[in-house]
Amino acid sequence: MKTLLLALLPALLAIVTSIATPARAAEKDSRVFEMRTYYAPEGKLDALNARFRDHTLALFQKHGITSIGYWVPVENKDNKLVYVLAYPSREARETSWKNFFADPAWKQAREASERDGKLVAKVEQRFLTTTDFSRFSETSTKPATASSPRVFELRTYTTTPGNLQALHARFRDHTMDLFAKHGMTNLFYWQLMPDQQGAENTLVYLLSHASVDAAKASFDAFRADPAWTAARNASEQKAGGSLTAPNGVESLFLLPTDYSPLR
Repeated sequence: MKTLLLALLPALLAIVTSIATPARAAEKDSRVFEMRTYYAPEGKLDALNARFRDHTLALFQKHGITSIGYWVPVENKDNKLVYVLAYPSREARETSWKNFFADPAWKQAREASERDGKLVAKVEQRFLTTTDFSRFSETSTKPATASSPRVFELRTYTTTPGNLQALHARFRDHTMDLFAKHGMTNLFYWQLMPDQQGAENTLVYLLSHASVDAAKASFDAFRADPAWTAARNASEQKAGGSLTAPNGVESLFLLPTDYSPLR
């Protein structure tokens, strides 16, 4: 009997340890993200989308660049394409893009697509990392129904001086759960990397909704929720005022392209 107990001791200790130790929280996404916005010349957006669909995405994958999502604004008077990529590190990013630009397949695709003129007039880019409360899940990548793709909302907050961490705390402890309560899907929450302009006071995040009207209804219900009012008032009292600067909330509704991994 004593021999049997000694043999079983390691297994018994493992069981006790697993009961006594809470499950580890999901590890923070350590990747570097790049948000790129392309402005196409008038009449060239369809050709730009075709080049991404037929060539660029596959070449990105070939060179170690992960495509997260590709979108166009619901109201797109500036012919924009917004997309997000991910890399293991900034150094990996530089290596991947160097190899991508040098790839003969890319050079051929670019030259063929630009016979009648350039497809991109201007490029904007931002480098980001996820906040410690970002909870993106691969199960969030699919629309509710194939015939009715989701609408995405890219929101950018500019904080009052010194209040970015207070804003993070409010999202972490209150806002995200209240968003979910009122029918919004939390996808990514990002902060700008330290070398980016506005890094000390900017939060960028991505939500999805069933539609633009559903988004507006959800936000109306959220703003009327007493739990939100209490959380906002407590956070602003502690900070001595609003956590966001005047006109410091920007919202852009986006539709996924037909080739976007995140739809």
